[in-house]
Amino acid sequence: MATLLTKLGRFFFAIPLIVFAVEYLARGRWQGGMPPVPPWTHGEHIFSYVAGSVLLVISISLLINKEARLSATILGLLFMFCVAFLHAAKHFSGIIHDGNTRTRAFETFALGGAAFILAALVSKGSSIQFLSSANPILAVIGRCIYAFSMIIFGLQHFMYAQFIAFLIPKWMPAHLFLAYFTGTALIAAGVAIAVHIFSRLASILLGLMFFLWVVTLHTPRVIASPHNTDELVSLFVALAFSGASFLLAAHSSKKR
Repeated sequence: MATLLTKLGRFFFAIPLIVFAVEYLARGRWQGGMPPVPPWTHGEHIFSYVAGSVLLVISISLLINKEARLSATILGLLFMFCVAFLHAAKHFSGIIHDGNTRTRAFETFALGGAAFILAALVSKGSSIQFLSSANPILAVIGRCIYAFSMIIFGLQHFMYAQFIAFLIPKWMPAHLFLAYFTGTALIAAGVAIAVHIFSRLASILLGLMFFLWVVTLHTPRVIASPHNTDELVSLFVALAFSGASFLLAAHSSKKR
């Protein structure tokens, strides 16, 4: 079960990174909600190509599971760097007071934590000596980062319930109830993961919830607006979170 969750999670996690890399390379600029670089970062016409190239190499490495531990570790450090020096250092007040800025920062933060978890899961070691075996401390840090981010996302469902309800497909009933319900589910999952009680079950259910969002919410919106990059990014961020949750479930199974 853990092996299946790891493979599924790695696949769901790596595919969005390839999409982000291609977007950076094709457009030559930072996209509004695309991890890990916020849109206000300078030097986009040069560094967007650099960021895209790095993401592409890393994502392919994760997908084919070659030097995956090294790639996942670098990815996690890169995302943490972006959170600390590009998101928080420039717009810390926005992270505190603005929902969009907060979401951008915590999406990058959560995916960076997931990368650390992936680094502890891949079966193959690394040609780099100090990465030849998994670092359990890095995995614990990744789990705490991911759990805290889910709690923040859950709280935002209560803070912006009307907006969340507007995004829910019209054919679904009780939009406002579903907004509060998903917020509660995110908070409950985050707490379970943080305290390591029912964390495997919580992570699997969280992964399934994100995948259902991909199918029922984001895919129809992308089909309706195929040229809207924000909708495309939202779809693949949700898919990356689904994969990250399955990776966390696999890590919980491994520890158990």
